[in-house]
Formats: sequence, C-alpha cells, structure tokens
Amino acid sequence: MAAALFNLMADPGQAQAVSAGTEPGLKVHPEVVDVMREKGVDLAASAPQKLTDDLAARASLLVTMGCGEACPVVPGLERDDWPLEDPEGKPLARVREIRDEIEQRVRTLITQRGWTKI
Repeated sequence: MAAALFNLMADPGQAQAVSAGTEPGLKVHPEVVDVMREKGVDLAASAPQKLTDDLAARASLLVTMGCGEACPVVPGLERDDWPLEDPEGKPLARVREIRDEIEQRVRTLITQRGWTKI
C-alpha cells in the first residue's frame, strides 16, 4: 500500500517507491486489493517481491512496516520503521484504517523531503 500511494503522490522525477519484503507472500492480500481499489489503485496483478541486496543497493531510504527487532539492516541506508499492523485477514474497516494511516505517513514523508508534485 505504501509504495503504491507514494508513487501516486510523489514527483516521479524526484523519488519513486518499490515495494519489497523480507518474507513476501505469494500475492497481495485480497482485503488490501479491495481497499486500495477504493483509492483508484489496482493491486490485483501486483506480485510481492523479496528485498534483495541488489534492490537495497539502489535505494536511498528503506521504510519498514512494524518489523521491530527483526528489521532488515542495510549498511549505509537510512531506515525509518513505521509500526503498523499487518492487514492480512483483518476486517475491511480495519484495513481501511491501516491504509489511511499509511497514506498520512506517506504524505508526511513526501512533504518533509520535498518530493511533492508541482
């Protein structure tokens, strides 16, 4: 959700987001697909990908989602952990709340970094 919302809101000439995980699922959770569709984002065909060393090497910022002590460490890469609940299996109302919190965090990040669209 965060990468998709980031790429909707940020100036693509300044920054782009890629979604990856340390233990990615086989597909985007159906409840996430549903609530993102409400925002005009279709994630149905999106495939989760693994966070690899090569992918991390091309990044300038790693935003993790509530991984606590198990957060990946990439030497030299700035990291920000957002303590968010995993939406898997949650009721749609809760998944919407998680989505909205992510959207606010993304908006704040983009504004703070000056990556807003002109």
